Amino acid sequence: MSKDGEVVQAHPKGEVQSARNQAAETAASLDTFAGKVHVRWAPEAAVSSLGLMPFFIEFLKTSGLFDKWVEDCPLRYTSGNAPAKRDVLGTLVLSVLAGHWRYAHINAIRADGINPELLGMSGVASEDSVRRGMKAMDEAASGRWLKEHLQASYEPLLEEPWVLDVDTTVKPLYGHQQDAKVGYNPTKPGRPSHAYHSYFVANIRMVLDMEVQAGNQTAPLYAQPELWAFLDGLSERNRPVFLRGDSHWGAEKAMLGAEERGLGYLFKLKQSANVKKLIGQIFQKKEWGEAGQQWQGREDVLRLSGWSKARRVVVLRRPLKSKPAAEAEAVGKKKSKRKAAKQLTLDLPELTYQGMQYEYVVLVTSLTDEVRTVAQHYRDRGDAENNFDELKNQWGWAGFTTQDRKRCQIMGRIVALVYNWWTIFMRLGIPEKHAEAITSRPLALHAIARQTRHGNQTTVEITSTHAKASQIAEILTKVSGFLKRIKTTAEQLTQRECPMALRATKGDENRREER
Repeated sequence: MSKDGEVVQAHPKGEVQSARNQAAETAASLDTFAGKVHVRWAPEAAVSSLGLMPFFIEFLKTSGLFDKWVEDCPLRYTSGNAPAKRDVLGTLVLSVLAGHWRYAHINAIRADGINPELLGMSGVASEDSVRRGMKAMDEAASGRWLKEHLQASYEPLLEEPWVLDVDTTVKPLYGHQQDAKVGYNPTKPGRPSHAYHSYFVANIRMVLDMEVQAGNQTAPLYAQPELWAFLDGLSERNRPVFLRGDSHWGAEKAMLGAEERGLGYLFKLKQSANVKKLIGQIFQKKEWGEAGQQWQGREDVLRLSGWSKARRVVVLRRPLKSKPAAEAEAVGKKKSKRKAAKQLTLDLPELTYQGMQYEYVVLVTSLTDEVRTVAQHYRDRGDAENNFDELKNQWGWAGFTTQDRKRCQIMGRIVALVYNWWTIFMRLGIPEKHAEAITSRPLALHAIARQTRHGNQTTVEITSTHAKASQIAEILTKVSGFLKRIKTTAEQLTQRECPMALRATKGDENRREER
């Protein structure tokens, strides 16, 4: 403390006096409801707004996921002035975790004084360096690199029975991007877009892979080559129990592809003329069983034109107490809104039988489960919509746009990879449920951290403003203790084996705690 009572902060670069003078020059006196306060800027202080990030960094180091990812990256520089590969990739990880969706948002973490160093970086790269770095990557090599590391993040989880959800989302575009085509776009009709074909492990919400295609290639026909190549690359014991998709997937080519590989499937059927004819015939029958959540169901066999054989179908119906909400809200509104409401109601068509109005769904499946189980399997597919909502609105799939499609593809997979890492990390602390980023970031990432050094010891002091700060502190401390035990017992494991042991050991610990 100086003789005039001013507090002198210790700065890691040793420029205490210059920082003190700068702070004194930019000090301000503010009049607030609590009275007058004095504000002093401390630009050289080692602080971070992502104060809980060190716990996640410990997870990345112990598992070896980040080091191996950086090592295998096909990015190569020839200039001596180029940024380090680790700096570029580390910047992307920090940006994605922070919830950014534009490259310009990287500027918000350029002055982070703690986490870049903990990740082994020399500093945060600029947005231009990041964009140029991804442009310099070979498209084929980057695809192999990211697919390999996506696989490393989920492969140990496939040893348990699992379901593969397939779906496509649309990313509207507003510039002159490569492959920006007008296609199916329910939220922005007529707007050019990209199609994101994606594959998920159902329920645990892990991304298997994603592919960026032109906006007029939203049909599953364009996604199937990549999907079949992915499934053919899996060992027999790691294959899913069945595939699940919406009405776009209920086509001959998708079903035939699954049948040729011995995979089960459950798809929704579009309301074609023959499907409606079947429904009309079935509605007159009395043998309807309970299918859960007020739905009734029965099964039949159907062969549509274009199908190579007859297949099992499950018809579900549920009485409507009133008009669908979308149709009711359309009354008295503009014509465009009425059309939008009509489009929504077509997803659950209506049929009147004996004075009762029903909504119905027709499913085609190779599964032998009873009708009630099949109905529940398809209702569970609703969780896939939550995947898209989280990845687009909370993880940046709707952003990070560049003129060329290649970088959109690379960034889409990087976002998916970081999302998988974060999902595993949060499951270590909160194993009973998936925590979406909108709640997990404020809880387990956002806090104020200040770093100090005394001798050879570095200390990071963390202050969280979250109401559950004490609970997350206890959870993260337990996760850290678990990672230390893994590091002690798994010293002889390879980098690929370490994450597998990590997840297996944590699962054993959770089962012991439950008992």
